[in-house]
Amino acid sequence: MYCGLRVRRKTKRLIYVAAEKRTLSLSGHVGFDSLPDQLVGKSVSQGFCFNILCVGETGIGKSTLMNTLFNTMFESEEATHYEPGVRLKPRSYMLKESNVDLKLTVVNTVGFGDQVNKEESYKPIVDYIDAQFENYLQEELKIKRSLNGVQIYQFPTDDDAMAEINSAMNAHLPFAVVGSMEDVKVGNKLVKARQYPWGIVQVENENHCDFVKLREMLIRVNMEDLREQTHTRHYELYRRCKLEEMGFKDTDPDSKPFSLQETYEAKRNEFMSELQKKEEEMRQMFVTRVKETETDLKEKEKELHDQFDQLKKTHQEEKKKLEEKRRELEEEINTFNRRRMAAQTLQGQSFQATGQQPVKKDKDRKN
Repeated sequence: MYCGLRVRRKTKRLIYVAAEKRTLSLSGHVGFDSLPDQLVGKSVSQGFCFNILCVGETGIGKSTLMNTLFNTMFESEEATHYEPGVRLKPRSYMLKESNVDLKLTVVNTVGFGDQVNKEESYKPIVDYIDAQFENYLQEELKIKRSLNGVQIYQFPTDDDAMAEINSAMNAHLPFAVVGSMEDVKVGNKLVKARQYPWGIVQVENENHCDFVKLREMLIRVNMEDLREQTHTRHYELYRRCKLEEMGFKDTDPDSKPFSLQETYEAKRNEFMSELQKKEEEMRQMFVTRVKETETDLKEKEKELHDQFDQLKKTHQEEKKKLEEKRRELEEEINTFNRRRMAAQTLQGQSFQATGQQPVKKDKDRKN
């Protein structure tokens, strides 16, 4: 039913005119059922990205497992058991299977579990994951507040096509796997296996290990779901908590939507106020420390002056004592000279009175 609306401006009256019901027929195929094909074609042309964080002790077989999963010899460096700490080392590879390109990033944990005290080994891994989320968060603005708690990944069972196999595989978790790139002859076939003195463990034999299950679930069946879960669950949870810590919300207490600009301005003003407060505190602290330093310098200067005055006084006293000693010595010398002169005079008078000659020197007496 189509209705026309006619407005008469002079009388300002609205007049509704009913029209007859018309049936529209499509002239051809609409074609929106080709959207999946368009998405697949676009995705294939752009390629796919997949990241794997492989955690385990040195020498446990992380690199071998990655090589076996993707049937590729990735570049790797042998690590020692003497790393001082845990460091994460990402490497990216471009893989191609049929006409599908995959950018694979493998993040290895170098030095994990090599320390005597292993309690802190997990922290660099958590920090690395948070850093990746933080980098991605910088591109985001709006908050989604519909998620609660991080859970261990379970293979999805909501898709009817995959529900049966994923339900069965969830019952086998956790998988026990063996990786190897070596070909070992078993009967008349060469298979990837590990050979031990007690026997052979075949990688793709489901009676020996769960490698086939892991490969099927991780790469062939649920790779896209893993990517989606990483974004919609783990990252979104991190993002929500991080923005809540910063004070951002979607609604106020009255359930009214927040303006991002107003929130930004409020946070900016709060930050500037806090910054000014910090600057004032630092300035006051600087002034206080300058005053304390000046006081310390004045006290040290006074101490130096006191020490100088004390040394000067001591020097004057020592000089005075030396002067007194000098005068005493001079008086003793003068007294001795006077006594000697008096003795010589008395001796001369004595010889004159007796008529004797003075005693000659030893040389004359010998002659």
